[in-house]
Amino acid sequence: MMNGDGAHEHMEEAESKQDGNSDADGTAETNEQEVIVIQDTGFTVKIQAPGTEPFDLQVSPQEMVQEIHQVLMDREDTCHRTCFSLQLDGNVLDNFAELKSIEGLQEGSVLKVVEEPYTVREARIHVRHIRDLLKSLDPSDAYNGVDCNSLSFLSIFTDGDLGESGKRKKKGSDLEQIDCTPPEHILPGSKERPLVPLQPQNKDWKPMQCLKVLTMSGWNPPPGNRKMHGDLMYLYIITVEERHVSVTASTRGFYLNQSTTYTFNPKPANPSFLSHSLVELLSQISPAFKKNFTALQKKRVQRHPFERIATPFQVYSWTAPQVDHAMDCVRAEDAYTSRLGYEEHIPGQTRDWNEELQTTRELPRKNLPERLLRERAIFKVHSDFAAAATRGAMAVIDGNVMAINPGEETRMQMFIWNNIFFSLGFDVRDHYRELGGDAAAHAAPTNDLNGVRAYGAVDVEGLYTLGTVVVDYRGYRVTAQSIIPGILEREQEQSVIYGSIDFGKTVVSHSKYLELLDKTSRPLKVQRHNVMNDKNETVELCSSVECKGIIGNDGRHYILDLLRTFPPDLNFLPVDGVELSAESQRQGFPRQHRHRLACLRQELIEAFVEHRYLLFMKMAALQLMQQKANRESNKADTPTITEASETPKESKSDMDTTQNAARDCSTATDMSTDSTNQTDDATTVASQSITHSEESSLKPSINGPLNPTGTQNGECKGPLEGKELEESIPGLTRAKELAETLVAEDGSGIDPKSREVVLNACKAVGSISNTSFDIRFNPDIFSPGVRFPEESVDDIQKQKQLLKDAAAFLISCQIPSLVKDCLDHSALPMDGTTLTEALHQRGINVRYLGTFLEYVDKTQAKAQLEHIYRIGITELITRCAKHIFKTYLQGVELSALSAAVSHFLNCFLSSFPDAVTHLPPDELVSRRKSRKRRNRVPGGGDNTAWASLTPSELWKNIASEAQSYYHYTVQCESVDQVVEKYGLQKITLLREISIKTGIQILIKEYNFDSRHKPAFTEEDILNIFPVVKHVNPKASDAFHFFQSGQAKVQQGFLKEGCELINEALNLFNNVYGAMHLEICACLRLLARLNYILGDNPEALSNQQKAVLMSERVLGIEHPNTIQEYMHLALYCFANGQLSTSLKLLYRARYLMLLICGEDHPEMALLDSNIGLVLHGVMEYDLSLRFLENALTINAKYHGPRSLKVALSHHLVARVYESKAEFRSALQHEKEGYTIYKNQMGEAHEKTKESSEYLKHLTQQAVALQRTMNEIYKNGSNASIMPLKFTAPSMATILDQLNVINGIIFIPLSPKDLENLKAEVVRRQQLHEIGMSEEPAEDRSLELEDKIPVD
Repeated sequence: MMNGDGAHEHMEEAESKQDGNSDADGTAETNEQEVIVIQDTGFTVKIQAPGTEPFDLQVSPQEMVQEIHQVLMDREDTCHRTCFSLQLDGNVLDNFAELKSIEGLQEGSVLKVVEEPYTVREARIHVRHIRDLLKSLDPSDAYNGVDCNSLSFLSIFTDGDLGESGKRKKKGSDLEQIDCTPPEHILPGSKERPLVPLQPQNKDWKPMQCLKVLTMSGWNPPPGNRKMHGDLMYLYIITVEERHVSVTASTRGFYLNQSTTYTFNPKPANPSFLSHSLVELLSQISPAFKKNFTALQKKRVQRHPFERIATPFQVYSWTAPQVDHAMDCVRAEDAYTSRLGYEEHIPGQTRDWNEELQTTRELPRKNLPERLLRERAIFKVHSDFAAAATRGAMAVIDGNVMAINPGEETRMQMFIWNNIFFSLGFDVRDHYRELGGDAAAHAAPTNDLNGVRAYGAVDVEGLYTLGTVVVDYRGYRVTAQSIIPGILEREQEQSVIYGSIDFGKTVVSHSKYLELLDKTSRPLKVQRHNVMNDKNETVELCSSVECKGIIGNDGRHYILDLLRTFPPDLNFLPVDGVELSAESQRQGFPRQHRHRLACLRQELIEAFVEHRYLLFMKMAALQLMQQKANRESNKADTPTITEASETPKESKSDMDTTQNAARDCSTATDMSTDSTNQTDDATTVASQSITHSEESSLKPSINGPLNPTGTQNGECKGPLEGKELEESIPGLTRAKELAETLVAEDGSGIDPKSREVVLNACKAVGSISNTSFDIRFNPDIFSPGVRFPEESVDDIQKQKQLLKDAAAFLISCQIPSLVKDCLDHSALPMDGTTLTEALHQRGINVRYLGTFLEYVDKTQAKAQLEHIYRIGITELITRCAKHIFKTYLQGVELSALSAAVSHFLNCFLSSFPDAVTHLPPDELVSRRKSRKRRNRVPGGGDNTAWASLTPSELWKNIASEAQSYYHYTVQCESVDQVVEKYGLQKITLLREISIKTGIQILIKEYNFDSRHKPAFTEEDILNIFPVVKHVNPKASDAFHFFQSGQAKVQQGFLKEGCELINEALNLFNNVYGAMHLEICACLRLLARLNYILGDNPEALSNQQKAVLMSERVLGIEHPNTIQEYMHLALYCFANGQLSTSLKLLYRARYLMLLICGEDHPEMALLDSNIGLVLHGVMEYDLSLRFLENALTINAKYHGPRSLKVALSHHLVARVYESKAEFRSALQHEKEGYTIYKNQMGEAHEKTKESSEYLKHLTQQAVALQRTMNEIYKNGSNASIMPLKFTAPSMATILDQLNVINGIIFIPLSPKDLENLKAEVVRRQQLHEIGMSEEPAEDRSLELEDKIPVD
């Protein structure tokens, strides 16, 4: 569904969705039939391989023969074969045929595996595959960030697999065996934050050695006469038993020859052990190989597949242990051939990236199977392109690629490698001089990437964008782009047939481009407009002037330079003679920015238009009501409508009045749109926000009364409370419906009165059409060098006003709404990344970080935002340090890189006052240098200048950077002062700066606080990785299924929801393969549903996959991974695996301490979980430490009167009761009771439960006292009544765990379901009146798991 903005489109969508979900059901219905096509029933075939028993294999008709090959190469007993064909009744099957197209292939067919003769290519593939099998448990690829490997540690905490196999290990339920004491650093209040536990030692990783050396022999390639004997290549191998052998790979297989290191004798040895597979050969000559290889393969296949499947995009680890560097022929060969030759084994050498990227876009997309194929292809090509571009960018900066203009100075150079074009982020030929020079040249690539992303999401047929990847590496920004066919042969002036190459002096247009771009103008909110060219002719455009259209030699219409797709941000663009709104000025805007390319985010444009749409509906409704009232009071139908709606001139003031009324809805809509955590998927954002805004405008939310004081346009003064606008004006809903029908008819055939209403409303909200709601922006306003024709002066004025309003909307609505979300914990950032995501979802650019922090600082409830403030300050400081580090690195030559990085980190983090650097001892370096100056890798400067940086100078620079870039004052002269003042953690600062700059450090304990020696030495810096930005293509159909599944779940239809989400999972797998962020969210929700529906083992299995996937795709200590660990711990506990559950919770707590410290609202939930589990295993004292910590944190962040605090008191009381310390128990339960009574009233069940429990405790206490008195009185011969001490039952503990984690169980009788739905509705109403702040406890069916999208 495209994101329409005309009101009539809005209306149809809104109406179809009014009843909740008819629309989503619609898609579900239509897709049902299509889905069946995909999942044709599978069947079983028998596979017969030489030397093994025949076995059965389940296949599906869609699969290609190729996929059976893959399965066989992965199976334990056939994994060593790579060069074979599959035959059915003696006929060889075509590798790329689908199984359903093969005649005679059916249930029970026997497929024979037949060994085929080798070629050089096949022999190489075989050696590479054997090497991969030998390295399959070795994590070095993950540490080195190659081949899309990444780390995962879950299996260490679960001792292998969960579920049934885990069950068997536990003998009965002997609680005694469990050692529950966590290491010191995990206990509440501990100050040490060790780094080493981040990567626990995995015993599987000390791999059993199968061979000492396997490498290409120096005798390669075979001489001519040996080629004619079938020799393909020679290998040199040293076995574990120290036997040195030389092996020939021939067409018939592998055999020993008689060559030695210095003499060449290719004749077969005697015996030659000729074998078709290298593994068979080695097993015969080395007993150790045979034994260890078998053991290794057993281990390999036992690992969870998710631990070894490649991720779609590379994830880098910022810490790594010291890994031994072993000899590895394939790695060495890869490095030198740079793998262009047989990359991914594709014929035709290098890949034509542009052709691949564009042809996948052209695939048909009429029905679901076609769309899945198309999206799968697009996704695959994008992920391959991102990987190739990253490798190329690193090669360029490392100096391994020849420039195409080698004569120019280094910063001007451009490169082509592997059919990708690379340019550096410097201002070449003063292109950006007026826009901010190098700063603009650095910002342009990311803006351009956002443009590519936006146009890609709209996906107009016939309009093509370039594959674009932006790589930051070693202080340089490299843009990698696919190459338009033919562009390198012509001058740019000739090729550009649309747009401008000189920022608007000469401008050309083209009818085909206008037609194509017009289709994007509604979803992207870009207005068609005229500009003047140098000959003073008007030229029509439908994009910004910089956007260039070029028709390639392939006849496709390309657009490039999309850096101004979105309108400029006036808060950071001072323009002479332009006054911003009062609110903006009060906050000190407009501010000077480094460059003039600051633009608003797409999410902001969406939210702003959304906000205006609500305003529009309200205005139309109000005017209709007035008309109606006038008609009734004055039957003579004279036009006595209030002046406001009469004269358009004054409708402005009317708008200001309504501004406030509608403004607060914006807060409602913003929250609702975010709840789905949408990011840049333009199309879905809009379609969702439409329903949301409709609902929020109709159901009571947080709107305030009409404020008669006309405020400045676009301003908000903080959330209003009080009676809902709807209630203050009776019958408004009725009028709304009128307004909707009226707008839906698009202004035709309505009586002139109503048309006037629409006209007024349109004018007031700045719509570009007079008959319907339609807001678009002109991206060229305020562009230097762009001139507009005389006749569009009014239009330009309106556009300028719109831009001011949008800029004001960001400051006065979006930032306050984010702060409000942080206050009520619907936004819970834990580290820099998640904070940035939260800002971006609301359309707030990171350059507003200072403004956001100021706002947090001024909020009354500042104490409840301490965690946000701390994360914000950490983010601000590390981003400033990153800016400084970027220029710092550019002046460092390669041989001094590790010394320079460790020096920088010392200045940044170490308390050691004078961090002295050790220059590399080789003084010859710089003397030889001067001569070779010309061809140096990019980056000049005095090569030892970096060594003079001191800690105080760095921190001064950070403070001034914070002031000049973020306009925020940070008091810091040293790291210790900052840590002290803002309560930061050095380890967190280290993590943030490493992730942002791509540094990888040795994992060991660093002593940051020593004043005698620096914390880092050059040996501690292991690597520098690139930081990569790219487009993330989406699986649209799967996403719709996922959303309708979520909607069903929220309405309480769990079974249907479950089916839809399973369906979504299949489609996601179809498009993304097995590993992807969205699949992770899907699995998490499924696990939660399984759990609620009582299927614990299934919940465990799905959640285990979610954890593994989160570790692999997001990183082992990403906030999302921490959450996944917590969910998994709950399901483990429910499954009776108590010790595993505790280990997982301790792991989550450790990770959380590392990334944000103890003082965070989420820590309260985590500690409550740990405390409850410990209570369950009768570790009362430990349990109390965690529960009391949770109580403290809850009281701090939710206020002492919150229901969360009441629950915390109750949990603590129960542990005291188990310890028989009734006085303390009573004290806590009384606190809880008071809160319940004040918040919920006497009659509420919670209050009653609490008072019952108080009675019970009092009785216990009295009984205990009696017994004690008896003992005092009668000494040892007292008759003592045995006391009932309650050891908690697992069931009650589990109930409490479910309550704190917001899970409600569903008894599945129809009557109960009815009650449940009623309860959900009642809750929602309670929530709206603002009565209950409980939903945080029982977010129940809202299943706080909305999918995060990258």
